[in-house]
Amino acid sequence: MNITIVGTGYVGLVTGACFAEMGNSVTCVDVDAAKIDRLNNGQIPIFEPGLKPIVASNSREGRLRFTTDLPAAMKEAKVYMIAVGTPPDEDGSADLKHVLAVARTIGQNLESYAVIVDKSTVPVGTADRVRGAIAVELEKRGVKIPFDVVSNPEFLKEGAAVEDFMRPDRIVVGADTPEAADIMRRLYADFTRNHDRIIVMGVRDAEMTKYAANAMLATKISFMNEIAALCDRLDVDAEKVRQGIGSDSRIGYSFIYPGCGYGGSCFPKDVTALVRMAEECDLDPLLLQAVHRRNERQKHVLFEKIVARFGADLSGLTFGVWGLAFKPGTDDLREAPSVVLLHELIGAGARILAYDPEAMEAARSQLPRAWFENGQLQLVLHQYAALEGIDALVLVTEWKPFRHPDFSAVKKMMKQPVIFDGRNQYEPAVMRENGFDYFGIGRRG
Repeated sequence: MNITIVGTGYVGLVTGACFAEMGNSVTCVDVDAAKIDRLNNGQIPIFEPGLKPIVASNSREGRLRFTTDLPAAMKEAKVYMIAVGTPPDEDGSADLKHVLAVARTIGQNLESYAVIVDKSTVPVGTADRVRGAIAVELEKRGVKIPFDVVSNPEFLKEGAAVEDFMRPDRIVVGADTPEAADIMRRLYADFTRNHDRIIVMGVRDAEMTKYAANAMLATKISFMNEIAALCDRLDVDAEKVRQGIGSDSRIGYSFIYPGCGYGGSCFPKDVTALVRMAEECDLDPLLLQAVHRRNERQKHVLFEKIVARFGADLSGLTFGVWGLAFKPGTDDLREAPSVVLLHELIGAGARILAYDPEAMEAARSQLPRAWFENGQLQLVLHQYAALEGIDALVLVTEWKPFRHPDFSAVKKMMKQPVIFDGRNQYEPAVMRENGFDYFGIGRRG
């Protein structure tokens, strides 16, 4: 099948590469000429395990192409996927200007029946607006060309996106006509032998499903973080509580690990967008607001523990930070708890040595230049280089290389044997045995 995908960000690039891997002819379009040039030269703008080789092989075989020319890319395609960004607006709602701009361009150039797929995360009712924008442009041209608008939300985890796309646990398709639903079933048929995993529903149902899924996962995280905060005050070990409730099959272990807050491009903006949707319907979203507030509060927990240990003035102290990306398996700093922590530590006068296996380039380009220029933040080339003469180590992102360090070597390199563990990677008893002053999230120790 010939597919045009508009947007070469995280969703668009993974989607395009995976469809090409199954033999489809895919053209990825982006207005960013520099990004397109990089992709045409074999450079991948994001870190995602397994993505680079399939982009390279399918580009080499001619199944995957990159261009800035959307009208030209539309010539042979029957399916157009909109995968552009929907950043939060000032009021927390999703900004649809890029989505609607693509819809207008499609309407200006559509020549025959096609299925237009909303792949971006968009509020309920967006398909209606996309349909209307295309219809207006067709009317301006004085032509009547049939088309369908479909909602096909993505459920990809950063760090496992290629695997998620190639072996999905479900594929949600919101389609209002049998023809559009049939095309989408054929498009995804090779990705699952169990066709029950292709769930067809109404367009508005599919739009809500994406938000509801992310909000549910965010709720589990925020719930466990609140329980951990209570455990801290009641001398209870949150890890034991997690094991106790996770063994209940109705609850399960996924997304109930206490930590220093969630980040990334999905959970924060999707929860706030859902809050805004509820408010526009005169519904008071009490639970969703609490989920968001707990997560924003959680991003300050590590700094509060540091202040409780060292005092409010951190001048003259040096902290090592392991992990900058919002989660392991990605170089994404969007809404990352590490960024909040760095602002607080540097604001209190501290000096930082930081290391992340993949997010160093992103950190250099996205964090304030003044931090580097005045020497308060130094990015080091190895995780152990972040330990030289530090007063405390702060683990923020649970990358695998951080799980089992040589604690004897760690202790010798540090000025003071103090560890703040934002992901509960280490056992308090083991830390005590190794002579560390240890602070976890809701850990008794």
